[in-house]
Amino acid sequence: MDLSIFEELGLTNAEIKVYIQLLKIGSSHAGPVIEKTGLQTSVVHRSLNTLIQKGLINYVLEGKIKIYQATAPETFLDFIDEKKRKFTELLPDLKKEQQSTQDRELATIYRGKRGLQEVYSKLINIKAEEYLTFGGGEQVANFMGLSWWKAFHVKRRMHKLPSRQIFDKTVKPLGEGILGMPLTKVRFLPHEFAQFQETVIVGDYVATNVFTENAYSFLIKDQKVAEGYRKYFELLWKIAKP
Repeated sequence: MDLSIFEELGLTNAEIKVYIQLLKIGSSHAGPVIEKTGLQTSVVHRSLNTLIQKGLINYVLEGKIKIYQATAPETFLDFIDEKKRKFTELLPDLKKEQQSTQDRELATIYRGKRGLQEVYSKLINIKAEEYLTFGGGEQVANFMGLSWWKAFHVKRRMHKLPSRQIFDKTVKPLGEGILGMPLTKVRFLPHEFAQFQETVIVGDYVATNVFTENAYSFLIKDQKVAEGYRKYFELLWKIAKP
């Protein structure tokens, strides 16, 4: 069972072990939890207290002994909703801080798979006439995973952002679920056009996304640069085939 999601929600490794053991044991005092987890007594008690504060376990007193019980796993949905609510309250202030730097910065580098995901998310949230992209290949498609690409283009369509995309023919068998989407036009160039990078043009933004082992994206905001890339895209579009 992959427990990494618990870490992403802010739980420590000890808290995860204590919570999972309580789920397995049911109602219990601290002793069996200490024995099953193999953690130090002080670590277990500290984790029990923090999990109580987070609303993920509760307890009753039997005499002077606390009997602990993990809350239902569905409680994590409330836990996530509360984190989302708090972040939503903070979001306007964060956007103000971001805007003050965005007005000055013309280029930003994003690294790793999550960095690439952030760039793509940013691009489809820009108010623009079209989402244009060229390059890529089988390596690019497999790097993010076909299910991710399909979900991404569903989100793009939800933003009512039309796209024109140019790939090499190796991608064609992999993109059947995308080719027939509304607001989506795709053309192909010969196999020799296959690349390990993809260029995306949206509004005044140009992203060069590199899908090597040390993946990164170079995102530029510059109207003239975007216009230049857009001209190059139109030349490729004329020679590409459906």
